[in-house]
Amino acid sequence: MELRQAHRKQAKIKLALQGTSGSGKTMSALLLASGITTWNKIAVIDTENHSADLYAHLGDYNVLQLSKPFTPERYIKAIEVCEQAEMEVVIIDSITHEWDGSGGILDLHGNMAGNSFTNWSKITPRHNAFVQKKLESDCHIISTIRTKSDYTLTDKNGKMVPEKVGLKGIQRDGIDFEFTIVLDLDIKHNAVASKDRTGLFMDKPEGIITPEYGKRILEWCNAGTSLDEVIRQIHAATSVEKLREIYNNYPEYRTKIEALAIARKQEINAQIINQTKIGGNGTETR
Repeated sequence: MELRQAHRKQAKIKLALQGTSGSGKTMSALLLASGITTWNKIAVIDTENHSADLYAHLGDYNVLQLSKPFTPERYIKAIEVCEQAEMEVVIIDSITHEWDGSGGILDLHGNMAGNSFTNWSKITPRHNAFVQKKLESDCHIISTIRTKSDYTLTDKNGKMVPEKVGLKGIQRDGIDFEFTIVLDLDIKHNAVASKDRTGLFMDKPEGIITPEYGKRILEWCNAGTSLDEVIRQIHAATSVEKLREIYNNYPEYRTKIEALAIARKQEINAQIINQTKIGGNGTETR
């Protein structure tokens, strides 16, 4: 165990848009993404029967059509294809199918022989691998989630009329904990934050999502310490103690800076050895 000073690194947003069918999840995701990057750096992983192509008039974004079976592994592969194509924002529309679609987790579990409880220990790691892939991706990830719908009676001009409302998201319980921001969309396309670690949208009035949402999110993401800045700190370090401090301060970058830190440590140790061998007048000590 080691106590260290808190540091916020630059982040890639992991955001969820959840709402009923017709609430505008796909279009809202595209508009939000366009505030984060240019259209040609946006990719939509489309599980919604070519719905992503309906908004081609917005910009020249990319579409990856993901068909059945909706296994976690196929979702992971789709994200990797987008990463290899150097996409900056990946919209997964939607992640509901990974849980409750043909070939999804519930479908896979239901088709397994044997004890139902024991089978969860076999199937859960596959779902967790998909969640972890989204969290560790170097892309901004926007996931859409369908919610179960119901109707409530609303007073409009003295008349009670039924209005469609969203309930619980169709995904594994607790999936919202994995996102930095969760925005709930109603049938009028208004968004309100049910979770927001950035503080940008929580307790704010509902509103229609625009590219401005994405711009504000990008500004927040870029406010921390970047990997390039940490690398510069390593190159500038003049002692092993300073290297150790940098390494401990940025645990989220450790896998990416470990080799560089080791190399710099060897350089510093070599310099120390040379300085002890060479006297102050430039002659080698005996």
